[in-house]
Amino acid sequence: MTRFADKVAIVTGASRGIGKALALASRGTAVVVAATTMESNGRLPGSVPDTVREIEARGGRALGLRCDVRDEADLKDVVDRTLERFGRVDILVNNAGAMWIQAVEGTPAKRFDLMTSINFRAPFLLAHHCIPDMRRRGWGHIVNMSPPLDAAVLEHVAGKVAYMASKLDATLLTFGLAREVEGDGIACNSIWPRTLIRTSATQNLGIGSPEDWRTEDIVVDATMAVLEQDPAELSGNALVDDEILNRYKGVDDLSRYRAVPDREPTPMTWERWDRIADEARERYFAAVEAAGRSRTAKGSSR
Repeated sequence: MTRFADKVAIVTGASRGIGKALALASRGTAVVVAATTMESNGRLPGSVPDTVREIEARGGRALGLRCDVRDEADLKDVVDRTLERFGRVDILVNNAGAMWIQAVEGTPAKRFDLMTSINFRAPFLLAHHCIPDMRRRGWGHIVNMSPPLDAAVLEHVAGKVAYMASKLDATLLTFGLAREVEGDGIACNSIWPRTLIRTSATQNLGIGSPEDWRTEDIVVDATMAVLEQDPAELSGNALVDDEILNRYKGVDDLSRYRAVPDREPTPMTWERWDRIADEARERYFAAVEAAGRSRTAKGSSR
């Protein structure tokens, strides 16, 4: 069982949402809060300094760093400054993510690059920079937020190729890296939710509705349960949140994680994900068309 009080964790995307909730659940671990948002705003509340203040208010230790995970210099700087401040890196949670659920034809190069750089390249490079210190200490946990890789998923990539490919690449990273560090006391696992999670992305992009969502707490609790395990004994897995809680915590009743207290979310299947993605795509294009009409109307009135 992990003793968290003497560990140091890097959590990306920790200014809000799941990343912030993970940082606040540190159980005495010193947390490096790595994200781009340094000032909160009305549309997307939350910032790196906000998370740091909340950790410290709970008596924890934290270091807030502005980090654009698309920039390797920023990624290396996060690891270097973590080692400078705390002397070690024990846990890396690659939580930062980006979503774009459009067809190949509707995906410009900048959107493709965004998906791959945030969802796959950043976890790869952060692991690259963290592994040497983890190996020296003979202990480490790396967690990627990416889905199970099974035959069924291959039938459901259409209409969201850039997003799904980048997320599945992160799962391939989990499998491959786990073998590369086998015997070094370092674990690499992927974690994925059974249902949609109430995050800024699902809300802003119209992915499902509140009764479809669970709160971020289920992902946090599942992640902490994985981090509690001996890294030499649990590695190279693509795990699902409710299965983790059942296997390691004996949790069967998930009602406390409902976004709508009296509605149990329907488990997500790849077929259901296709339908929800199609609906979100239609809303997106309707919004784009409406914005275009609004700009045209404003231009003609001048």
